[in-house]
Amino acid sequence: MDILERSKQQIKGTGKRVALPESSDERILTAARRLIDEDLAIPVLSADGERIKGAEYIDPVTDPRRAGYAESLAAGSKKLDAAGAGALLEDPLYFTGMMVREGEADALIAGAAAPTADVLRAGLRTVGLAEGIRRMSSYFLMEVPNFLGEGPASFIFADCAVNIDPTADDLADIAIASAASAAKLLDEEPCIALLSFSTMGSAQHELIDKVTAALAIIKERAPDLVVDGEFQADTALVPRVAATKVKRDSAVAGRANVLIFPDLNSGNIGYKLTQYMAGAQAIGPHLQGFAKPVCDLSRGASVDDIVAATSITLANC
Repeated sequence: MDILERSKQQIKGTGKRVALPESSDERILTAARRLIDEDLAIPVLSADGERIKGAEYIDPVTDPRRAGYAESLAAGSKKLDAAGAGALLEDPLYFTGMMVREGEADALIAGAAAPTADVLRAGLRTVGLAEGIRRMSSYFLMEVPNFLGEGPASFIFADCAVNIDPTADDLADIAIASAASAAKLLDEEPCIALLSFSTMGSAQHELIDKVTAALAIIKERAPDLVVDGEFQADTALVPRVAATKVKRDSAVAGRANVLIFPDLNSGNIGYKLTQYMAGAQAIGPHLQGFAKPVCDLSRGASVDDIVAATSITLANC
């Protein structure tokens, strides 16, 4: 059973509530119907869309919870007073974000209609970041159908959608958050490789220095993680190559299942090459580092993509 099907089985019949505020989009409505019909979740939809039996509806303008949400939101902000927060919460994206923050919904799934920047901004202002995380990020779950000729394999790729040029500290946050995501999703212990165009000092450049600095930060902040680098991608993934290039003991070389890319150029290129050249299923991007689950959909997301993202998000919250 692959990760998506396992996630569906895990949430089936649990009654988890997923906020889908973009309910004027037909794809969201169709996905909501499937979630109900398959008993995967209870969709929480905005009242300005078509009504579906089995869904819950919110109208942020008239909902009596808005005043309390506004006070809570303003209390944690240096820029918003209660009136400004109340006005902001008329937007279903922000209102449902507060529902997640207050435990009245299990996850926020948005982005089919709203730009990524809007989803991220709403998530940061309402849900906020997890303790100890200073930079939120994203990951793709990559399902490779035949890895190295040995059958299907699953990987976490990060960050492939959010952080353009992460610092060493940012890379450490991305790796630590990705390890937590992998621990929930994969059948095996997270084995984290910090990728570069160099392997263990085979080249010298400030871009490599950033990766090695990130490794030192991770080892200090999360000493129990299985992490190593800097590695070229083949060294991280292929045991034969790792045995040739790495001349010291490494628990990661040739065995990595979590790949941390040094910047968004390499991450975005890497996941798309894997998707189209290796026939992999790329599920995501899923956001990580938030205090509670927030998922950003692609604006080109299909109904299947929305159901998959919802299932995986809810199975891991």
